[in-house]
Amino acid sequence: MGDTRKLEVIVEYNLLVNEEKVSVEFDQKQESLKAQINEKFYDVSFQRVSDSRLHINVNGQSLNVYAGGDDTKTVIINGRSFEVSDADLMEQNKSRKKSMDKDPTEVTPPMPAVVISVDVKEGDKIEKGDAVIVVSAMKMENTLFAPFSGTVTKVNTKEGDKVMPGDILVDIEKSELDE
Repeated sequence: MGDTRKLEVIVEYNLLVNEEKVSVEFDQKQESLKAQINEKFYDVSFQRVSDSRLHINVNGQSLNVYAGGDDTKTVIINGRSFEVSDADLMEQNKSRKKSMDKDPTEVTPPMPAVVISVDVKEGDKIEKGDAVIVVSAMKMENTLFAPFSGTVTKVNTKEGDKVMPGDILVDIEKSELDE
């Protein structure tokens, strides 16, 4: 008989792990995390050791995890290597034209996340690099910055919203000086 638990899904991911698509759902409760990967359930706790190293406990098994890379991460778990990337983001990137300019042009989260704070409002004049939104994913906060100077024309999210890569969180009208 299969496991019939149901998660209150907070964050959903579609990952490519060594070129195999894997669906992952997370339910974050206080100091731990419950994950469902495909049809299997896991109780997870983790502690960041450094920028590229985590100590993870999965269903009572202790693991050392090292991660490095940009869009595709090389993840090493107890000596075994995995190439991991966000399948949804990879698909979005394929469908978008690649810009010659590597600078961001939109305020969008780098991964599925929850909005912690919105630091601007409509009509605000902002400078390139100003903090605009703070999001949280897997207990890590990430500040999103203005990609250029301008005026906030619309805020498309609020505190507590669940957001995905590609969601435009703030519309900014670029100032003439930056064009």
